[in-house]
Amino acid sequence: MLRRLILTDFRNHPALSLAPAPGFVVLTGENGVGKTNVLEAVSLLAPGRGLRGVRLGEVARQGGAGGFGVAATLGDGVELATGTQPAAPERRLVRIQGAAAAATALADWLTVLWLTPAMDRLFVEAAGERRRFLDRLTLALFPTHATHATRYEAAMRARNRLLADLAAGGRPDPAWLAALEAQMAEHGAALDAGRRELVAALSERDAAVPEGVFARAGIGLAGDGAGDLAARLAAGRRRDAAAGRALDGPHRADLSVTHLGKGQAAALCSTGEQKALLLGIVLAHAELVAERRGAPPVLLLDEVAAHLDPRRRAALFERLEGRGQVWMTGTEPALFQGVSGTLLALPLG
Repeated sequence: MLRRLILTDFRNHPALSLAPAPGFVVLTGENGVGKTNVLEAVSLLAPGRGLRGVRLGEVARQGGAGGFGVAATLGDGVELATGTQPAAPERRLVRIQGAAAAATALADWLTVLWLTPAMDRLFVEAAGERRRFLDRLTLALFPTHATHATRYEAAMRARNRLLADLAAGGRPDPAWLAALEAQMAEHGAALDAGRRELVAALSERDAAVPEGVFARAGIGLAGDGAGDLAARLAAGRRRDAAAGRALDGPHRADLSVTHLGKGQAAALCSTGEQKALLLGIVLAHAELVAERRGAPPVLLLDEVAAHLDPRRRAALFERLEGRGQVWMTGTEPALFQGVSGTLLALPLG
């Protein structure tokens, strides 16, 4: 959990300091006051590009110095900070206990999960969106997942550059290609194994939960992760050179989701059912993380209460009570009636 959060030149906030308590942290206010921006700042205390997935240069406040800062003190006193400098607006800096660190190291200290209105179309969008969602879930259980992903992607980019030379009639060093493909195979196997363990654990949990107000989701991993990836990559060099990208590997995987109660693919369900499925996955995953890692994740739920009827809203609050720090936003304070915790109306007076 976060004990203190300080924002500097972040989105519309020139300076903001919050001291949230454990449990619910509710941010209310009119549209445009920066509620979601606060959640985005918290999400950047984890590896990756945060809940909006944008370039770092877009995060710095317009009219500010050009960089931004997000600093937090965790419940155990650990201090995390991330941001950019005006001279290098796309270069992310991370500090843990005051010492420089890689962004992937943040996963060792804090687990952050989120659900936003932009994710409502997750089941009907391109596979890449579901894959990124799956990787966030996997990272929460296995902090080294981010390192494997970074190294896999670096090796793949280097291989793509060599294959571009091959497509242009050049003769890239086959030993160099083989070494890059071996790296892709090594880190790709770790990515695939982490994803499959996560999917199996979530599936087991959902199968044991009785039908309730939140739809139960059956999840699976689509894509062939079996066999010798290095050999498949070597055999497909000319094909990949012509395509301009690698056509085989865990970067092509997809998350499949079905509505267990209806036996129907999530993509064919109604918008309301898809929202319920997604919320059910996030809640089940948060509980799984708490069990596996011994501490609950920080949950960021943007405008979730507004899209639920009173019965489901009450069920959500009841399920989240006592399960760690949960940040929620909404335009109407009445949506959170009966919720105890840190209640903040933005902008702060």
